[in-house]
Amino acid sequence: MARLIQNLNVLLILTTLSGMLSCNFIAPGPIAENETLDGPIEGLTLEQNALFVAGDEAFSATFTSKTGLGPTFVATSCGSCHTADGKGHPFTTLVRFGQADTTGNIFLTRGGPQLQNRAIPGHTPEQIPDGATSAKFTPPAVTGLGFLAALTDEQILANADPNDSDGDGISGRPNYIDPPDFFQPQWFHQPRAGKIIGRFGKKAAAVSLLHQTVNAYNEDMGITSDFRMEDPINYAVANQSTDMVADPEVSAAVVQNVVFYIRTLKVPVRRNERNPEVIRGQQFFSELKCVACHLPEWKTPESDIGVLSYQTFYPYTDLLLHDMGESLDDGYTEGIALTSEWRTPPLWGLGLSKDAQGGEYFLLHDGRAGSIEEAILFHGGEADKSRQLFTQLTNEEKEALIRFLESL
Repeated sequence: MARLIQNLNVLLILTTLSGMLSCNFIAPGPIAENETLDGPIEGLTLEQNALFVAGDEAFSATFTSKTGLGPTFVATSCGSCHTADGKGHPFTTLVRFGQADTTGNIFLTRGGPQLQNRAIPGHTPEQIPDGATSAKFTPPAVTGLGFLAALTDEQILANADPNDSDGDGISGRPNYIDPPDFFQPQWFHQPRAGKIIGRFGKKAAAVSLLHQTVNAYNEDMGITSDFRMEDPINYAVANQSTDMVADPEVSAAVVQNVVFYIRTLKVPVRRNERNPEVIRGQQFFSELKCVACHLPEWKTPESDIGVLSYQTFYPYTDLLLHDMGESLDDGYTEGIALTSEWRTPPLWGLGLSKDAQGGEYFLLHDGRAGSIEEAILFHGGEADKSRQLFTQLTNEEKEALIRFLESL
Protein backbone atom coordinates (compact mmCIF):
# COMPACT_ATOMS: atom_id res chain seq x y z
CA MET A 1 0.00 0.00 0.00
CA ALA A 2 2.84 2.38 0.93
CA ARG A 3 4.56 1.55 -2.35
CA LEU A 4 1.35 2.33 -4.24
CA ILE A 5 0.98 5.71 -2.51
CA GLN A 6 4.64 6.48 -3.25
CA ASN A 7 4.13 5.63 -6.93
CA LEU A 8 1.01 7.79 -7.06
CA ASN A 9 2.89 10.70 -5.51
CA VAL A 10 5.66 10.35 -8.08
CA LEU A 11 3.06 10.24 -10.86
CA LEU A 12 1.37 13.38 -9.46
CA ILE A 13 4.69 15.23 -9.35
CA LEU A 14 5.57 14.20 -12.90
CA THR A 15 2.11 15.19 -14.13
CA THR A 16 2.37 18.59 -12.43
CA LEU A 17 5.84 19.20 -13.86
CA SER A 18 4.65 18.13 -17.28
CA GLY A 19 1.75 20.56 -17.07
CA MET A 20 4.04 23.37 -16.00
CA LEU A 21 6.47 22.64 -18.82
CA SER A 22 3.59 22.47 -21.31
CA CYS A 23 2.23 25.80 -20.12
CA ASN A 24 5.65 27.35 -20.40
CA PHE A 25 6.02 25.92 -23.87
CA ILE A 26 2.70 27.24 -25.21
CA ALA A 27 2.47 30.43 -23.20
CA PRO A 28 2.61 33.42 -25.55
CA GLY A 29 5.34 35.96 -25.15
CA PRO A 30 4.76 39.65 -24.52
CA ILE A 31 2.72 41.44 -27.18
CA ALA A 32 4.79 43.78 -29.33
CA GLU A 33 4.13 47.49 -28.90
CA ASN A 34 3.00 47.80 -32.52
CA GLU A 35 0.54 44.90 -32.22
CA THR A 36 -1.73 46.48 -29.62
CA LEU A 37 -3.63 49.75 -29.40
CA ASP A 38 -3.84 50.17 -25.65
CA GLY A 39 -1.15 51.62 -23.43
CA PRO A 40 -0.10 55.08 -22.22
CA ILE A 41 2.05 57.69 -23.92
CA GLU A 42 5.66 57.36 -22.88
CA GLY A 43 6.93 59.98 -20.48
CA LEU A 44 3.97 60.42 -18.13
CA THR A 45 4.86 61.47 -14.59
CA LEU A 46 4.09 59.21 -11.61
CA GLU A 47 1.02 61.30 -10.83
CA GLN A 48 -0.13 61.17 -14.44
CA ASN A 49 0.39 57.41 -14.57
CA ALA A 50 -1.80 57.08 -11.47
CA LEU A 51 -4.53 59.10 -13.22
CA PHE A 52 -4.13 56.95 -16.32
CA VAL A 53 -4.62 53.77 -14.28
CA ALA A 54 -7.65 55.23 -12.50
CA GLY A 55 -9.14 56.20 -15.85
CA ASP A 56 -8.38 52.76 -17.28
CA GLU A 57 -10.23 51.12 -14.38
CA ALA A 58 -13.23 53.42 -14.84
CA PHE A 59 -13.20 52.82 -18.60
CA SER A 60 -13.38 49.06 -17.97
CA ALA A 61 -15.95 49.19 -15.14
CA THR A 62 -19.20 47.33 -15.84
CA PHE A 63 -22.47 48.86 -14.67
CA THR A 64 -25.57 47.03 -13.45
CA SER A 65 -29.05 48.23 -12.54
CA LYS A 66 -27.82 48.50 -8.94
CA THR A 67 -25.05 50.91 -9.93
CA GLY A 68 -27.13 53.05 -12.27
CA LEU A 69 -27.25 51.24 -15.60
CA GLY A 70 -30.18 52.36 -17.74
CA PRO A 71 -33.08 52.16 -17.33
CA THR A 72 -32.53 52.02 -21.10
CA PHE A 73 -29.05 51.63 -22.54
CA VAL A 74 -26.85 50.27 -25.33
CA ALA A 75 -23.78 48.96 -23.49
CA THR A 76 -22.76 48.16 -19.92
CA SER A 77 -19.27 49.66 -20.01
CA CYS A 78 -16.98 51.83 -22.10
CA GLY A 79 -14.74 48.86 -22.75
CA SER A 80 -17.56 46.70 -24.10
CA CYS A 81 -17.83 49.03 -27.13
CA HIS A 82 -14.08 49.65 -27.47
CA THR A 83 -12.42 46.28 -26.86
CA ALA A 84 -8.74 46.86 -26.07
CA ASP A 85 -9.41 50.50 -27.09
CA GLY A 86 -10.17 49.37 -30.63
CA LYS A 87 -13.13 49.59 -33.00
CA GLY A 88 -16.56 48.26 -32.14
CA HIS A 89 -18.44 45.31 -33.58
CA PRO A 90 -21.91 45.25 -35.21
CA PHE A 91 -23.24 43.99 -31.85
CA THR A 92 -22.16 47.28 -30.24
CA THR A 93 -23.13 49.53 -33.14
CA LEU A 94 -25.20 52.55 -32.10
CA VAL A 95 -28.25 53.98 -33.82
CA ARG A 96 -28.62 57.76 -34.00
CA PHE A 97 -31.88 59.27 -35.18
CA GLY A 98 -34.03 62.32 -35.59
CA GLN A 99 -32.20 64.98 -37.62
CA ALA A 100 -32.72 65.10 -41.38
CA ASP A 101 -31.25 68.50 -42.24
CA THR A 102 -29.30 71.38 -40.74
CA THR A 103 -32.28 72.88 -38.89
CA GLY A 104 -31.82 70.63 -35.85
CA ASN A 105 -33.17 67.44 -34.29
CA ILE A 106 -36.97 67.58 -33.90
CA PHE A 107 -37.06 64.20 -32.11
CA LEU A 108 -35.23 65.22 -28.93
CA THR A 109 -38.52 65.02 -27.02
CA ARG A 110 -39.13 61.54 -28.42
CA GLY A 111 -35.90 59.90 -27.35
CA GLY A 112 -33.38 61.34 -29.79
CA PRO A 113 -30.61 61.60 -30.71
CA GLN A 114 -29.69 58.03 -29.72
CA LEU A 115 -31.64 54.81 -29.59
CA GLN A 116 -31.31 52.85 -26.35
CA ASN A 117 -32.15 49.39 -27.66
CA ARG A 118 -31.72 47.52 -24.36
CA ALA A 119 -33.30 47.92 -20.94
CA ILE A 120 -32.88 46.72 -17.38
CA PRO A 121 -35.52 44.26 -16.04
CA GLY A 122 -38.96 45.83 -15.78
CA HIS A 123 -38.29 48.46 -18.41
CA THR A 124 -38.88 48.70 -22.16
CA PRO A 125 -36.19 49.35 -24.76
CA GLU A 126 -36.68 52.28 -27.13
CA GLN A 127 -37.83 52.01 -30.72
CA ILE A 128 -37.18 54.54 -33.48
CA PRO A 129 -40.25 56.83 -33.69
CA ASP A 130 -42.23 56.91 -36.91
CA GLY A 131 -40.90 59.48 -39.36
CA ALA A 132 -37.39 59.68 -37.90
CA THR A 133 -34.38 59.17 -40.14
CA SER A 134 -31.53 57.19 -38.62
CA ALA A 135 -27.97 55.98 -39.14
CA LYS A 136 -25.83 53.28 -37.57
CA PHE A 137 -22.55 54.30 -35.95
CA THR A 138 -19.89 51.68 -35.21
CA PRO A 139 -17.79 52.68 -32.17
CA PRO A 140 -14.34 53.95 -33.23
CA ALA A 141 -10.94 53.15 -31.76
CA VAL A 142 -10.05 55.60 -28.98
CA THR A 143 -6.25 55.54 -29.11
CA GLY A 144 -4.34 58.70 -29.94
CA LEU A 145 -7.34 60.98 -29.46
CA GLY A 146 -5.47 63.20 -27.04
CA PHE A 147 -3.24 64.31 -29.90
CA LEU A 148 -6.26 65.30 -32.00
CA ALA A 149 -7.76 67.09 -28.99
CA ALA A 150 -4.56 69.11 -28.57
CA LEU A 151 -4.74 70.68 -32.06
CA THR A 152 -5.92 74.25 -32.45
CA ASP A 153 -8.98 75.37 -34.38
CA GLU A 154 -6.61 77.47 -36.49
CA GLN A 155 -4.79 74.30 -37.59
CA ILE A 156 -8.06 72.62 -38.55
CA LEU A 157 -9.37 75.67 -40.40
CA ALA A 158 -6.11 75.94 -42.37
CA ASN A 159 -7.16 72.86 -44.35
CA ALA A 160 -10.81 73.84 -44.85
CA ASP A 161 -11.96 74.79 -48.33
CA PRO A 162 -15.78 74.91 -48.15
CA ASN A 163 -16.16 76.54 -51.57
CA ASP A 164 -13.46 74.46 -53.29
CA SER A 165 -11.57 77.63 -54.15
CA ASP A 166 -8.64 75.66 -55.57
CA GLY A 167 -10.87 73.62 -57.88
CA ASP A 168 -9.56 70.21 -56.83
CA GLY A 169 -13.04 68.85 -56.08
CA ILE A 170 -12.33 68.64 -52.34
CA SER A 171 -14.33 71.03 -50.16
CA GLY A 172 -13.78 70.03 -46.55
CA ARG A 173 -15.45 72.16 -43.91
CA PRO A 174 -15.76 72.14 -40.13
CA ASN A 175 -18.95 71.17 -38.31
CA TYR A 176 -19.94 73.98 -35.95
CA ILE A 177 -21.73 72.64 -32.87
CA ASP A 178 -23.68 74.22 -30.00
CA PRO A 179 -21.45 73.29 -27.05
CA PRO A 180 -22.91 71.78 -23.85
CA ASP A 181 -23.34 73.99 -20.79
CA PHE A 182 -20.29 72.51 -19.08
CA PHE A 183 -17.96 73.27 -22.01
CA GLN A 184 -15.21 75.76 -21.24
CA PRO A 185 -13.41 77.17 -24.31
CA GLN A 186 -9.64 76.90 -24.29
CA TRP A 187 -7.11 79.31 -25.80
CA PHE A 188 -7.06 77.31 -29.05
CA HIS A 189 -10.81 77.47 -29.73
CA GLN A 190 -12.28 79.96 -32.20
CA PRO A 191 -16.05 80.22 -31.53
CA ARG A 192 -18.34 81.35 -34.32
CA ALA A 193 -21.70 82.81 -33.29
CA GLY A 194 -21.46 80.81 -30.05
CA LYS A 195 -20.74 77.55 -31.85
CA ILE A 196 -17.55 75.47 -31.55
CA ILE A 197 -15.81 73.33 -34.14
CA GLY A 198 -16.59 69.66 -33.53
CA ARG A 199 -13.77 67.19 -33.96
CA PHE A 200 -14.96 63.85 -32.50
CA GLY A 201 -17.65 61.43 -33.63
CA LYS A 202 -18.72 60.25 -37.08
CA LYS A 203 -20.19 63.67 -37.91
CA ALA A 204 -17.75 65.68 -35.73
CA ALA A 205 -20.63 66.43 -33.35
CA ALA A 206 -18.56 66.44 -30.13
CA VAL A 207 -16.44 69.51 -29.42
CA SER A 208 -14.12 67.87 -26.88
CA LEU A 209 -13.28 64.53 -25.32
CA LEU A 210 -15.18 65.59 -22.20
CA HIS A 211 -18.26 66.25 -24.36
CA GLN A 212 -17.85 62.85 -26.04
CA THR A 213 -17.30 61.02 -22.75
CA VAL A 214 -20.25 62.59 -20.94
CA ASN A 215 -22.51 61.73 -23.87
CA ALA A 216 -21.23 58.14 -23.91
CA TYR A 217 -21.92 57.67 -20.21
CA ASN A 218 -25.42 59.07 -20.56
CA GLU A 219 -26.58 57.89 -23.98
CA ASP A 220 -24.69 54.60 -24.24
CA MET A 221 -25.04 53.36 -20.65
CA GLY A 222 -27.77 55.51 -19.12
CA ILE A 223 -25.32 56.77 -16.49
CA THR A 224 -25.78 60.23 -15.03
CA SER A 225 -22.88 62.42 -13.96
CA ASP A 226 -22.36 65.89 -12.57
CA PHE A 227 -22.33 67.03 -16.21
CA ARG A 228 -25.63 65.36 -17.29
CA MET A 229 -28.04 64.57 -14.47
CA GLU A 230 -31.03 63.18 -16.38
CA ASP A 231 -31.31 59.49 -17.23
CA PRO A 232 -32.43 58.52 -20.73
CA ILE A 233 -36.21 58.58 -21.08
CA ASN A 234 -38.29 56.23 -23.19
CA TYR A 235 -40.97 58.72 -24.23
CA ALA A 236 -43.10 55.96 -25.74
CA VAL A 237 -43.66 54.72 -22.18
CA ALA A 238 -43.44 57.78 -19.92
CA ASN A 239 -42.31 61.39 -19.81
CA GLN A 240 -39.82 60.87 -17.01
CA SER A 241 -37.13 58.41 -16.04
CA THR A 242 -37.92 55.78 -13.43
CA ASP A 243 -34.32 54.95 -12.55
CA MET A 244 -34.24 54.45 -8.76
CA VAL A 245 -30.49 55.03 -8.33
CA ALA A 246 -29.57 58.43 -6.90
CA ASP A 247 -28.00 60.91 -9.28
CA PRO A 248 -25.23 61.51 -10.16
CA GLU A 249 -24.34 57.85 -10.68
CA VAL A 250 -20.70 58.69 -11.38
CA SER A 251 -18.82 61.71 -10.10
CA ALA A 252 -17.17 64.43 -12.12
CA ALA A 253 -13.82 63.06 -10.90
CA VAL A 254 -14.51 59.64 -12.45
CA VAL A 255 -15.52 61.22 -15.76
CA GLN A 256 -12.39 63.39 -15.77
CA ASN A 257 -10.25 60.32 -15.04
CA VAL A 258 -11.69 58.62 -18.13
CA VAL A 259 -11.04 61.75 -20.18
CA PHE A 260 -7.44 61.82 -18.96
CA TYR A 261 -7.07 58.14 -19.82
CA ILE A 262 -8.29 58.74 -23.38
CA ARG A 263 -6.12 61.84 -23.74
CA THR A 264 -3.00 59.94 -22.76
CA LEU A 265 -3.47 56.73 -24.76
CA LYS A 266 -0.56 56.21 -27.12
CA VAL A 267 -0.81 56.69 -30.86
CA PRO A 268 -1.01 53.46 -32.89
CA VAL A 269 2.49 52.27 -33.77
CA ARG A 270 3.31 51.54 -37.43
CA ARG A 271 4.15 48.02 -38.61
CA ASN A 272 6.23 46.91 -41.62
CA GLU A 273 6.73 50.52 -42.66
CA ARG A 274 10.05 49.73 -44.37
CA ASN A 275 8.60 46.90 -46.41
CA PRO A 276 9.05 47.74 -50.13
CA GLU A 277 5.41 46.88 -50.90
CA VAL A 278 4.21 49.10 -48.05
CA ILE A 279 6.36 51.96 -49.35
CA ARG A 280 4.98 51.39 -52.84
CA GLY A 281 1.43 51.38 -51.49
CA GLN A 282 2.06 54.69 -49.72
CA GLN A 283 3.02 56.19 -53.07
CA PHE A 284 -0.27 55.04 -54.58
CA PHE A 285 -2.14 56.51 -51.59
CA SER A 286 -0.61 59.88 -52.44
CA GLU A 287 -1.05 59.56 -56.21
CA LEU A 288 -4.76 58.74 -55.80
CA LYS A 289 -5.11 62.01 -53.81
CA CYS A 290 -6.36 60.15 -50.74
CA VAL A 291 -4.13 62.48 -48.72
CA ALA A 292 -6.38 65.43 -49.64
CA CYS A 293 -8.78 64.30 -46.90
CA HIS A 294 -6.75 61.73 -45.00
CA LEU A 295 -4.09 64.29 -44.13
CA PRO A 296 -1.07 62.32 -42.89
CA GLU A 297 0.91 64.64 -40.63
CA TRP A 298 0.10 67.03 -37.79
CA LYS A 299 2.07 68.66 -35.00
CA THR A 300 0.63 69.55 -31.61
CA PRO A 301 1.14 72.97 -30.02
CA GLU A 302 1.94 73.41 -26.34
CA SER A 303 -0.34 71.32 -24.13
CA ASP A 304 -1.24 71.22 -20.44
CA ILE A 305 0.00 67.61 -20.55
CA GLY A 306 3.71 67.99 -21.20
CA VAL A 307 4.23 64.84 -23.29
CA LEU A 308 1.54 66.00 -25.73
CA SER A 309 3.40 69.22 -26.53
CA TYR A 310 5.13 69.76 -29.89
CA GLN A 311 4.61 66.17 -31.05
CA THR A 312 4.52 65.22 -34.73
CA PHE A 313 2.01 62.43 -35.36
CA TYR A 314 0.32 60.72 -38.30
CA PRO A 315 -3.43 60.11 -37.91
CA TYR A 316 -4.44 60.43 -41.60
CA THR A 317 -7.42 62.74 -41.07
CA ASP A 318 -8.18 66.43 -41.55
CA LEU A 319 -11.04 66.40 -38.98
CA LEU A 320 -13.29 68.06 -41.57
CA LEU A 321 -16.63 67.15 -43.10
CA HIS A 322 -16.67 65.85 -46.67
CA ASP A 323 -19.53 64.94 -48.98
CA MET A 324 -19.15 61.20 -49.50
CA GLY A 325 -21.89 60.78 -52.08
CA GLU A 326 -25.18 58.97 -52.39
CA SER A 327 -24.00 55.53 -51.26
CA LEU A 328 -23.03 56.88 -47.84
CA ASP A 329 -26.02 59.20 -47.45
CA ASP A 330 -28.13 57.75 -44.63
CA GLY A 331 -30.57 60.64 -44.47
CA TYR A 332 -29.46 61.52 -40.92
CA THR A 333 -27.12 64.24 -39.74
CA GLU A 334 -25.83 66.20 -36.75
CA GLY A 335 -24.96 69.86 -36.35
CA ILE A 336 -24.68 71.72 -39.65
CA ALA A 337 -23.44 68.69 -41.62
CA LEU A 338 -25.34 67.50 -44.66
CA THR A 339 -26.73 63.96 -44.55
CA SER A 340 -24.04 62.84 -47.00
CA GLU A 341 -21.19 64.55 -45.11
CA TRP A 342 -18.92 62.65 -42.74
CA ARG A 343 -15.86 63.64 -40.78
CA THR A 344 -12.72 62.08 -42.25
CA PRO A 345 -11.99 59.13 -39.95
CA PRO A 346 -8.39 58.67 -38.78
CA LEU A 347 -6.76 55.69 -40.49
CA TRP A 348 -4.08 54.99 -37.89
CA GLY A 349 -4.59 51.60 -36.26
CA LEU A 350 -6.60 50.36 -39.25
CA GLY A 351 -4.51 47.22 -39.59
CA LEU A 352 -5.33 46.21 -35.99
CA SER A 353 -9.09 46.75 -36.37
CA LYS A 354 -9.85 43.07 -36.84
CA ASP A 355 -8.26 42.26 -33.48
CA ALA A 356 -11.06 44.14 -31.73
CA GLN A 357 -13.77 43.17 -34.20
CA GLY A 358 -13.74 39.42 -33.82
CA GLY A 359 -11.28 38.69 -36.62
CA GLU A 360 -13.20 40.47 -39.38
CA TYR A 361 -13.31 44.00 -40.74
CA PHE A 362 -16.42 46.14 -40.16
CA LEU A 363 -15.43 49.46 -41.72
CA LEU A 364 -16.99 52.84 -42.61
CA HIS A 365 -19.28 54.71 -40.24
CA ASP A 366 -21.71 51.80 -39.86
CA GLY A 367 -19.49 48.78 -40.35
CA ARG A 368 -21.03 47.89 -43.72
CA ALA A 369 -17.69 47.27 -45.47
CA GLY A 370 -16.13 43.86 -44.85
CA SER A 371 -12.75 44.76 -46.33
CA ILE A 372 -10.56 47.78 -46.99
CA GLU A 373 -11.18 47.46 -50.73
CA GLU A 374 -14.95 47.40 -50.18
CA ALA A 375 -14.69 50.51 -48.01
CA ILE A 376 -12.79 52.33 -50.77
CA LEU A 377 -15.39 51.34 -53.36
CA PHE A 378 -18.18 52.88 -51.24
CA HIS A 379 -16.45 56.27 -51.49
CA GLY A 380 -18.25 58.80 -53.67
CA GLY A 381 -18.87 62.53 -53.79
CA GLU A 382 -15.61 64.36 -53.17
CA ALA A 383 -13.76 61.02 -53.10
CA ASP A 384 -15.24 59.69 -56.34
CA LYS A 385 -12.19 60.57 -58.44
CA SER A 386 -9.90 58.74 -56.01
CA ARG A 387 -12.23 55.74 -56.07
CA GLN A 388 -12.14 55.66 -59.87
CA LEU A 389 -8.34 55.83 -59.89
CA PHE A 390 -8.28 52.94 -57.42
CA THR A 391 -10.37 50.77 -59.76
CA GLN A 392 -7.79 51.38 -62.51
CA LEU A 393 -4.93 49.93 -60.46
CA THR A 394 -3.72 46.42 -61.17
CA ASN A 395 -4.43 43.74 -58.56
CA GLU A 396 -0.80 43.91 -57.41
CA GLU A 397 -1.00 47.69 -57.05
CA LYS A 398 -4.24 47.41 -55.06
CA GLU A 399 -2.61 44.86 -52.78
CA ALA A 400 0.33 47.21 -52.19
CA LEU A 401 -2.04 50.05 -51.29
CA ILE A 402 -3.95 47.85 -48.89
CA ARG A 403 -0.71 46.60 -47.31
CA PHE A 404 0.22 50.24 -46.68
CA LEU A 405 -3.15 50.94 -45.05
CA GLU A 406 -2.80 47.84 -42.89
CA SER A 407 0.60 49.06 -41.75
CA LEU A 408 -0.89 52.18 -40.15
